[in-house]
Amino acid sequence: MDAKKIRNFCIIAHIDHGKSTLADRLLELTGTVAHRDMKEQLLDRMDLEREKGITIKLAPVRMKYLEVYELNLIDTPGHVDFSYEVSRSLAACEGALLVVDATQGIQAQTLANVYLAMAADLTIIPVLNKIDLPAADPKRVSSEIADLLGCGEDEILPISAKTGQGVDKVLQRIVSDIPSPKTPAEPAAARALVFDSYFDDYRGVILYVRIVDGLIAKNSPIKMMASGAVGLALEVGALTPGMMPLEQLQAGEIGYIVTNLKTAREAHVGDTITLVSHQADTPLPGYKEVLPFVYAGFFPESNEDYQALKEAINKLALNDSALQFSSENSPVLGFGFRVGFLGLLHLDIVRERLEREYGLELVVTNPSTDYHVRLNNNEDLDIKSAADLPDPTKVQEIREPWIKGEIVLPKKYIGQVLTLVVQKRGRQSNLSYVKDQVVISFEAPLANLLTDFYDQLKSLTSGYGSFNYELADYRPEDLVRLDFLVAGERIDALSVIVHQQEALSLGREILAKLRDIIPRQNFKVSLQAAINGKIIAREDINSYRKDVTTGLYGGDVSRKRKVLEKQKRGKKRLKRFGKVDIPSEAFFVMMRRPDS
Repeated sequence: MDAKKIRNFCIIAHIDHGKSTLADRLLELTGTVAHRDMKEQLLDRMDLEREKGITIKLAPVRMKYLEVYELNLIDTPGHVDFSYEVSRSLAACEGALLVVDATQGIQAQTLANVYLAMAADLTIIPVLNKIDLPAADPKRVSSEIADLLGCGEDEILPISAKTGQGVDKVLQRIVSDIPSPKTPAEPAAARALVFDSYFDDYRGVILYVRIVDGLIAKNSPIKMMASGAVGLALEVGALTPGMMPLEQLQAGEIGYIVTNLKTAREAHVGDTITLVSHQADTPLPGYKEVLPFVYAGFFPESNEDYQALKEAINKLALNDSALQFSSENSPVLGFGFRVGFLGLLHLDIVRERLEREYGLELVVTNPSTDYHVRLNNNEDLDIKSAADLPDPTKVQEIREPWIKGEIVLPKKYIGQVLTLVVQKRGRQSNLSYVKDQVVISFEAPLANLLTDFYDQLKSLTSGYGSFNYELADYRPEDLVRLDFLVAGERIDALSVIVHQQEALSLGREILAKLRDIIPRQNFKVSLQAAINGKIIAREDINSYRKDVTTGLYGGDVSRKRKVLEKQKRGKKRLKRFGKVDIPSEAFFVMMRRPDS
């Protein structure tokens, strides 16, 4: 294929703005997929993606247009958790379709993706989707897009991806506006950008790549420049959307490479592939190792399922290089794993996949972030769980992660949202207006946004507010470990690291929720919150009271007193030796809203 006839582009959008539906129509119009084989969200292969209406795992596809042009489309994830994957997909393209919902307008992830596309110097084609809906407001949203991109409103393509209205003009603009890939004038050492990878049970690790320099042929020995892993390109080809083997992939093309690598950890997203026989001197720019910064404990409901959970997490980790885990032991929950995630959506997806695909019943603890702890002897520790925090007398300082965030919302909700940001210890840094929308830029500690911040934002803005963030840095704060005791026994899985000023209110809030979740016992159960062994809040769960005097008729009152006294002694003994049944929901209590 002549490189001048190739167009590499991706679709970027906020969640649920019609990205996957537009991809379906493009596949249909170009005849890539026969009408009888067509189904909704064709490129979304997981059941979870179809149910939630979001793209979790990106997918490339090659299309033929007018029998002349080769169009390579990458359908990218739309959630902030996967922003690094989106940035690598953009690096593999020369252009991007920016899809905006005509009913909702510009939202936070739209802004974030536009900034990424501009930084990658891509040609952006604005597309206004869902114009067929009664709630659509094309004039207002077109004005917002024009202000954001600095383009004329006549340059925005109004379409309905669902009905196919106007989609043919999108194809015409892709060919006319997006430049063909630049190829080196002289033969160069092969370099290919890995923009995604996954593990196939039968074929091994499969890489999705963009060839930047040179060419990679079938059976070529290859090397990953960042991880240093060496392997063999067992098969190369294009996705149409099924695998179509080719003899080689050349500069400018997007395709796949089937390797003999054993795990996706050997081929990180953003890594550069080169040939062992003729290695490139420098890797492609932009690679970074994606590190999780949200952690949760995963425990099987029955300890008999521990081995099954271990095997299931190992299998998922083969596919997901961002998933990190280590063994954890809790006196209450038994053996399990401390698992690291890119964000809360990533956590939710992994939990659902473990439960659905592997049939596991799980207990998941409250999500937390990692903390950098400096001890008095200047030793530095990276703490991923509050239970791992050393003795406070040995700690010099604790640094917690802060994020830079952006909230996009209608003007009328600005007061309530600014109040919410302040409640989360956030600091507003900028306020800007895009027509009737407001963009609030702020900084805040990540731990305060992990639990119900997104729910509260959606509630305050009637669903119109959207949120995007990136990790900023780690800052020293006045942090303490808040422990929770059930019937006098400390439950490590419930412990959290919290700011000193918030400890009392958070302790009372969690105790109130635990009181509602933990069932009543035959004896009175005390729930306590403590810092360094000092009790700061308490709730009690009253015991069941059986009427032991039912069978006593008449006689002296001392008979009743005698029976009641015996019951009292029994309850005291139960309180000392009785075991409190703590349901699994109690360990995810911080994710429950007060009204849920």
